[in-house]
Amino acid sequence: MALGPRTVHLIHRSGAAVIGLALLVFAITGLIRGLAWFRTDGQWVYGLSSNGALAVISVVAGALLVGAALWGPKVSSTTSVVFAVLFLLSGIVHLAILHTSFNILAFRLPNVFFSLVVGVFLLVLGFYGRVSGGLPPDNPYRRAHPMRSRRPDPEEQLHEQEPDEQEQRLLEAEVAMGEGKATVDQVLAVRRDHARRRASEHARAYRQATRRDPSGGP
Repeated sequence: MALGPRTVHLIHRSGAAVIGLALLVFAITGLIRGLAWFRTDGQWVYGLSSNGALAVISVVAGALLVGAALWGPKVSSTTSVVFAVLFLLSGIVHLAILHTSFNILAFRLPNVFFSLVVGVFLLVLGFYGRVSGGLPPDNPYRRAHPMRSRRPDPEEQLHEQEPDEQEQRLLEAEVAMGEGKATVDQVLAVRRDHARRRASEHARAYRQATRRDPSGGP
């Protein structure tokens, strides 16, 4: 089903805002509880392990996502994709250092799952309506790429085609007009072809008349 620009924009902005607000709530709650800054074992906040460093990072990430959602749909879409990559990388890296001294953000297995799920969620919503082989005509990201979305002019299409193909398409267009089934492009192509032919005939008639009577008199 083709979605209009308002729906696509709403999905981008709401996705970034929801994740951003969730991160802010998680981070602020942890800071209020007085989390230790770099404890690798962390403290539990809403089912996730956290410390002061992770809480501050979450505040920054949440604020940026919410700010992007308020800024505009395209900014929120791009920001969501960027943070999606960061969340996915964070989940993979922390899975490798989960029980080591390098785990300075106090990640635990639920944090890894959360990071991966949020990364996929943001990636899907960030690319929603932007990466598709059949974008609807009113999709804002289709309009953002003129060479991709611009409706080709019938006359340009005719010039780009081989002569035999041009004649075949014009013949099909004329038949379709006769049957009352012609598309807008076919009607325009036939009319322009007729106009070209008339202009060519007028020019040829004028040249012949000029050769017969160079003075241009009656």
